[in-house]
Order: sequence, then structure tokens, then C-alpha cells
Amino acid sequence: MRKSEKRLPSRNEAEQLLEEGLLKNPGRWGDHSRNAAHCAEKIGEASGLDKDRCYVSGLLHDIGRSVGNVQLAHVYHGWKMMNAMGYPLIGRICLTHSFAMQEIDGYGGAFDLAEEEIEEMKRELGHLVYDDYDRLIQLCDNISGASGIMRMEDRIADIQSRYPRYPEEKKIITLRLVDYFSRKTGADIYDLACGGNLVDHY
Repeated sequence: MRKSEKRLPSRNEAEQLLEEGLLKNPGRWGDHSRNAAHCAEKIGEASGLDKDRCYVSGLLHDIGRSVGNVQLAHVYHGWKMMNAMGYPLIGRICLTHSFAMQEIDGYGGAFDLAEEEIEEMKRELGHLVYDDYDRLIQLCDNISGASGIMRMEDRIADIQSRYPRYPEEKKIITLRLVDYFSRKTGADIYDLACGGNLVDHY
């Protein structure tokens, strides 16, 4: 089977892509991504999702950061990069992981893209119906720090300290992801993700 037909990289391929990305732009986003992958695999499997798809989705959701120290642009570049490699399911995760509200205007960081690129993202987001893989990586992105798994409230506080805006509606929607996956798994998601061994800093 050709790579373009696989739709998902293997775990080994995903790990290699992350390592290559970190050579281009070293940073704590690598440990954050590894923690998100671990978290996604554990919670995803308990939710009845494909654990390998969950793992590689968590590992590569921020792969757009390999282009440099960017903000909204990491979403765009990850989406385009994974689609170009023949991995549209991961490209979709790169696009959706930052938008629990499913709209770009809720993004807290800099809009460091050309207007036509922003409009392209808006059109694509508008066509999507979120599924549990989208929601899972939104959850894991928001409980995974570089230092370990955090309570959602602590992670949101960390994001708010680094970005100029974080809409209250986005906070409410994001916090609901904890209850959503707790109901799906019938368990405490923090126990599933890390045995309850939480950190209080990114």
C-alpha cells in the first residue's frame, strides 16, 4: 500500500515525524505532544476508539510548530503538511484541535497568517462535523503540559497567562470535554491518563 493510501502514519512514522519537526524547531511542544499522545491513547481506548489512531493524532496535532515559533499558523501549516503527505485524518486533527468552539475567532493567540489562509481555514472548519477523535485531541491538548498531565482548569489558566484573549464560551465548551469523556469511559479521565499523578504547571 502506498503512503498516500494509508491515511494514517504508523506509530513509528509519527514518532519520526515529531523528531524531525523538533530538529527544525526544538521546544517544549515535543514533550507536550508526547503527553497528549499518551493521554489520547489511554482515554481513547477506554472510549472505544482506535488506540493507534488516537496515539498518532495526539503525537502530531502540533506538528505545524515544526515551521518555527508561530501561533495560529501552526494550525494551518500542520493541516497542509499532513494533507500533502497523504494523511488527511491527521491533517483534520491539526486543524480542529485548537477550535473547541469550531470557529477561528475564538483563538487566543496571534493571527500570523495571510487573510486568504485564514479564510481557507474558516471554510474548511465550517464544513466539518466534529467526531470523537476531534473532541479527544481537544481534550488531551488541554490537559497535557510539557511536564505532565494537568487538570483542565490549570491548563486553561496557563493558556490564559500566555495569550491575550480566551473567550468565556470557549472555556465552558472546553471544560465540558472532561465530563463528556468521563461519561463515555465511565471513569475519571485523569486516572486513565496518568493514574491521577497530576502536575500543576505546564
